[in-house]
Amino acid sequence: MIRINSFLHREVLSDIIRRWMYDEARPSDADLITRLVHFNQIFVTRYLDIFAERIFQGLHPGVLSSRSVRIKGDLKDVLVVAPPYRSERIEELIRDYHLNPGRFYRETPFHGTLYFTGRDGFSVYVGSSRIKRVRRLAEKSARRIIDRIFDTIKRHAETLADERARLLGIPRENLLTTPADMTEEFLKAENRLLEDLRHKRPIEGDGEVLVINDVAGLKVIQEAPEQRKLMTLLDQMPGCEVVEEEVHAGRYNATNLIVRFRPPREEILTRPLGPGILNIMQARGFSPSEANQSFAEFIRSGEEDVLVEIIVSNYQEMLESEIGLSIHEDRIIAQRLCQQYRGPLSRNIQCLLEYLFAFPASCRQELGELPIKIWNRYLPDYFDEILKQLFRIPPDNYI
Repeated sequence: MIRINSFLHREVLSDIIRRWMYDEARPSDADLITRLVHFNQIFVTRYLDIFAERIFQGLHPGVLSSRSVRIKGDLKDVLVVAPPYRSERIEELIRDYHLNPGRFYRETPFHGTLYFTGRDGFSVYVGSSRIKRVRRLAEKSARRIIDRIFDTIKRHAETLADERARLLGIPRENLLTTPADMTEEFLKAENRLLEDLRHKRPIEGDGEVLVINDVAGLKVIQEAPEQRKLMTLLDQMPGCEVVEEEVHAGRYNATNLIVRFRPPREEILTRPLGPGILNIMQARGFSPSEANQSFAEFIRSGEEDVLVEIIVSNYQEMLESEIGLSIHEDRIIAQRLCQQYRGPLSRNIQCLLEYLFAFPASCRQELGELPIKIWNRYLPDYFDEILKQLFRIPPDNYI
């Protein structure tokens, strides 16, 4: 199922996702999913700070400063305030941004840190770190599962077409299939998969691993002549290894690296948990000392390494990705619109994953019966009510 390679105890989380799809939640999942989500968010935040500081300090020896931000507008403003160089295209992009900044998704939530180098009151933006938000993580996990299930249904439908050709005594390539026949075969294949899920029979591809490698990420600004410096730095950094390199060219121009990193566990554990997570854990029966002990055990018993994404591009291409031809938010919307499979099963999987990742943020201590069974049919209104109940928001008819 889904393996989130920036997290610890990723196989445990993968097993919960798989079981919930078959409606096999356990009472212990309430506590388990809370620790998996919250402790991992703290863990990722801490190791990403350490990793980012090593990277940016290594690339820019001297004074390094950082600033936490919560919306993309803060990042976009920094990009346009002091360009390191100018061109006709750069001037056009900055002018368009200043004329109508509201068109550029400024209010997008962004759990990130901006990094600067320089002194004497003059600082230069050199890149950022960011953690994928829980809602985006739920959405991406669901999309991977939906795409895999869609492929399974299509293969089942093709098997039905092969059977129809065999009964007619003709080769498959000579089979004339009307749109109605294709729809009927697809629906039959879909219903077969739904029955497998409902009766808890393993579906095709159940054991295959779908990986997500980009929960933790950096964006690094380097001009072309300097970009090999990063690879040299990564080669020399202890506990670090580049495992994948992908060059993108076209509307989106950048190099994506996937880096295996071994976080320094004891350094991460030197700071106690903050009041926010302590309140959440206290609501679940943990004292502050028990919560800190549980966090330490979580870190020390987890995997030795994690995967981090690094995106490297020059300044102009970074500008294009935030306010130009390849705006990140536009690409997210395009992904949602281009999803091929949009039936009830698809919506149910998406909502189930949203519920799974939202549950730890609620005040609920007990899980109870899962409110979504992915083989049933629901109206969108039902999903709205589920989330209202989870966060104790009164229904529309509470008066």
